[in-house]
Amino acid sequence: MTGAVVSTVTARDNPLLVRLRRLQHGGTAYRKAGEIWIEGEHLCTALRARGREPLQALVSESAYAQPALRELAHAAPRVTRVSDALFAGVSELPSPAGIGFVVSLPATPALQTDAASIVLDCVQDAGNVGSMLRSASALGFKQVLALEGTAGLWSPKVLRAGMGAHFALDLIEGLSAGDLQALRVPLLAASAHAAQTLHAAALPFPCAWVFGHEGQGIDDAVAARCHMTLRIAQPGGEESLNVAAAAAICLYASRVAA
Repeated sequence: MTGAVVSTVTARDNPLLVRLRRLQHGGTAYRKAGEIWIEGEHLCTALRARGREPLQALVSESAYAQPALRELAHAAPRVTRVSDALFAGVSELPSPAGIGFVVSLPATPALQTDAASIVLDCVQDAGNVGSMLRSASALGFKQVLALEGTAGLWSPKVLRAGMGAHFALDLIEGLSAGDLQALRVPLLAASAHAAQTLHAAALPFPCAWVFGHEGQGIDDAVAARCHMTLRIAQPGGEESLNVAAAAAICLYASRVAA
């Protein structure tokens, strides 16, 4: 256990709790605040496993009574203890995890022109975005390029769905279609209307897979930049796949073919 400074807060209007509620209830509030809130033992442990340090820990009284969670909380230089009820007022989870970290918003990395990447073109569902980040990390696509209109990559819901993948990835958001010109790897896209099937294609690697809006698909300006557009065979006859499921299939196919 480190020499963390431990304090106790009992007022709902404490400035720290007010800040955290703002971060929780604003999908892109982290951009203005310059910090993010991650909740739960899994995410906090994943952060530490990647060598990243929290600014502060918030922990409920019942969580602090558990030795493992107390030790995890003390990884932060400042630890704030609150009642279970006050912690629940910050959390958006049906069953609050009892521990969370305040973390500095990572600096935006430089775009790597030759990196295996995924491009998110106005993917708006936070659960889908987080799931796609998990697939990207698992399958070695280290760079995520989010075009304007995509759900905030560091929003609480995307962080929860990402399950720690964020801390292994280079995340760049707020890009335009024109920014993709910098990529020197081929862009690939999936479409239910493409003639060529994914499993029959000779897939290049590294590459950048582009995934679009859940209903409208990829913007025409982005689609025009794609080297290949491929169809995922669906022998069961469904009209289309969820974008996160399609992403996992495409990324896996690329790695198997590499």
